[in-house]
Amino acid sequence: MKMIALIDYNMGNLRSVSNAFDKIGSHVEIVKDPNKLKDFDKIVLPGVGAYKDAMRSLKSNGMQEAIIEFAKSGKHLLGICLGMQLLLESSEEFGFTQGLGLVEGNVKKFNKLQFNYKLKVPHMGWNKLFVQTNSKLFKDIDREIYLYFIHSFHAICPEKFIVGKTFYGYDFASAIEKENIYGFQPHPEKSHVNGLKILKNFVKL
Repeated sequence: MKMIALIDYNMGNLRSVSNAFDKIGSHVEIVKDPNKLKDFDKIVLPGVGAYKDAMRSLKSNGMQEAIIEFAKSGKHLLGICLGMQLLLESSEEFGFTQGLGLVEGNVKKFNKLQFNYKLKVPHMGWNKLFVQTNSKLFKDIDREIYLYFIHSFHAICPEKFIVGKTFYGYDFASAIEKENIYGFQPHPEKSHVNGLKILKNFVKL
């Protein structure tokens, strides 16, 4: 059985993510010690809250370096919500903050007046993700699926890394992929059948 680490850095709803993996018959182990990551086949980086606080927490005990080394090994890494944003190079939330830099791009706040479309921020609730590529994470999944979102900032990155888009006043990257690194802005663990399918496909990688 492939071992999956769920990273605990005091910035994510670990229980809901862990319960979602239990529902698909895959156990995850909650890990706080960065030295243990190398023992796992896959890792999941969840996240809820502020980007700056998250990076500060990851740096505090060496978890930042451990995640980067894990990604360099070619093993699979999944970032969820804030966890996806942390995969990028930087964020403008509460001033500039450097991210993990595993995927080119940065994180910006929703432009409330983009195209004269007045947005409510945060973007919260069910919305469509439009599949852009034949990513393995979308195996046996429709090209348009509803997933659950809650966020005020979104990723901006090169088109070649965007595997899913969502419209909220304008199109933004809601799923990214670069080699062995994957990210989802919505919460698969809160998205019922479609979300569980995504997690199941991640387990099968």
